[in-house]
Amino acid sequence: MIHGEETNKLRVLIVDDEYPAREELRYLLRAFPEIEVVGEAAQAAEALELMRNIDYDLCFLDVKMPGESGVDLVKHLAELPHNPAVIFVTAYPDYAVEAFDLDAVDYLLKPFDQARLTRALQRIVERGSESMAEGGPRAETESIQSVDKIPVPDRDRTVLVDADDILYVTAARGYSYLVTAQGRHLVPYSLADLERRLRGKRFFRTHRGYLINLERAMALEPDFNGGLQVLMDDEQTRVPVSRRHARRLKQLLGL
Repeated sequence: MIHGEETNKLRVLIVDDEYPAREELRYLLRAFPEIEVVGEAAQAAEALELMRNIDYDLCFLDVKMPGESGVDLVKHLAELPHNPAVIFVTAYPDYAVEAFDLDAVDYLLKPFDQARLTRALQRIVERGSESMAEGGPRAETESIQSVDKIPVPDRDRTVLVDADDILYVTAARGYSYLVTAQGRHLVPYSLADLERRLRGKRFFRTHRGYLINLERAMALEPDFNGGLQVLMDDEQTRVPVSRRHARRLKQLLGL
C-alpha cells in the first residue's frame, strides 16, 4: 500500500467505457486513504483532455474502448507536461507485454479483488513513481529483502517462481524476463530490483543486461569475440559475460 498523509493524496483518474466498472473500481479504492479519485472518463479523447487540465498522479486505464484504445492513449502521454503512472485494468490478457513495454506499473485482469489491487499500488512504492507531480506526494522506496520467490503476473493471478528455478534474468526496457527451463516470464521489475531481491541467493551479474543463477551454471566457454560465456545446466542456454565482470566471476569460482 502507498503511504502518505491525508492531505497529500495521489490524484487518480479512472478511464473505462463501462460505468459499472468505474463504480466498482472507485468502490475498491475507498479502502486506500492515500488515494483520491478526482476524475473519470469513458473514452481516450475525454481522458486526454482531462489530463491536459489536471495533473493526475495515477491513471487506471481500460484497454478496449470506443475510439482510441487505452494503449493508444498511453502513447499520447509523452505530449503532456505531467505524465501520470498507468495501471491497465482490462478483461483482455493479450496486451500485457505491450503494456509493460509502455512502462505501465501493472496490468490488472478483470475481475480482480482488493488484494490484487493492493499489490498493484505497492508497485508504485517500489518503483518510486517518477510520474508524481513536483512537490506532490512522494512514495518512499522500501528496502527489498532477499526472498526465495519472485511474483510473476499471470492473467488473473500471480505465480510465485522459486529463485532456484531461475536460470538467468535479462533486462527488458525497464522490466525484466525471468528465464527458467520451462520458459520466460515478463515481470515489472528492473534488473537492479531483482538483483537486490535475489541478493544472497548465489546470483551474479555477468553483464549489464544479465543476471545468472550460479547454482545452475555448468561451464565457462569462450565466445566468438574472445570473451566468456556461461553454459547453464539445461545444456542449451549460454549467457554472455562482459570483460568487466569476467575477472570477478573467475575470482568467485577460484580460477
